Parts: sequence; C-alpha cells; structure tokens
Amino acid sequence: MLSVYELRTLDALQTIHTQFLDWLMISFTHLGEYGIIWIVLGLVLMVRPKTRKVGFAVLISLLLDLLVTNVWLKPFVARLRPCDINPSIQLLIPRPTDYSFPSGHAAASFTAAFTLLGLKSRLGWPSMALAVLISFSRLYLYVHYPTDVLAGMLVGVSIGTMVSFAFKLKLAGDEIALASHSKIQ
Repeated sequence: MLSVYELRTLDALQTIHTQFLDWLMISFTHLGEYGIIWIVLGLVLMVRPKTRKVGFAVLISLLLDLLVTNVWLKPFVARLRPCDINPSIQLLIPRPTDYSFPSGHAAASFTAAFTLLGLKSRLGWPSMALAVLISFSRLYLYVHYPTDVLAGMLVGVSIGTMVSFAFKLKLAGDEIALASHSKIQ
C-alpha cells in the first residue's frame, strides 16, 4: 500500500522535468555514484595534518555505511526499484542493478555530512546541502522510493553521528592523556 502512495509521489515529480533540471539531477546523482565524491573528500582531508583526523573519520564512516547499507540491508530487504514496478517511465540514467532499499546515495551522503557536522568541520553544512540534492536526485530520476531515501538518510545520520561522537571521545581522551603526561614530566 505504501508503495502506491510513493509511486504517486514519484509520478508527480515527473511533471516538473525540464531539460535543465534533468541535467542538474543527473549531475548530482553522478556525484554520489559509489560515494566517490565523499571518498575523495575524505582522502583530500587526510592529506593535510590539520584535517587528517576528520578525513579518517569520514572514511571510517563510509566503510561502516557500505557494510550496513550494501552488504546487509539491501540484500536483506531486497526491495525492487520503482522503475521495475513502473517500467513505463523512461529513465534518464542507466537502470541501477542492485536493490532499492535503502538508498546508497543518500546513506553515503548523509554519513559523510553528519560526520563532518559532528566534528565541526567547516565543510559540514555545504556537505549537507549536497547530500540533500544527491538524495532528491534519486527520487527525481525514478530509481528510489521516498522511503528508500528516508531510510538512507537515517542510516547516514546514525553512522555519521556515532562515528563523530566516537572520534570526539578519542580526541578528548588523547588531550587528557597528553595533559597528564606533560604534568608528570
């Protein structure tokens, strides 16, 4: 029953298509492919000593997201994509070959964004905006249901929040250990 309402929502989105929006949404979806934009961001952050820990946290978050989303949830739920249920929609991108639930694009994007936000990176809010656009592109392009994207967002928020919290605890512990080591000497 839920899928019927979700298909209606996706069908309604088909009415707003323009050449420019098509190009824009395809571009945002490609940015999110395989989490590449987030992996590259994590690697770039690791290059500078000042942002190395944040970059490492982003990469750890993405690895956890991959395991939860692609290795566990997608095969466990095995939900068909909306484009499989309603093949009359002409897709603007190649049909994805994996399962629909949850959205891997949304999960990876929100994982990276919430890790950055949690660690107070200046890239947090721009990453959040990009995460929202990448996630919306999946609906616009008819390859995910709204609940797929919502679930991906929830996975990403959870993982990003947990990893950033763990890293903050570790950093605080390192500072306490360094301070007590300095007092001993």
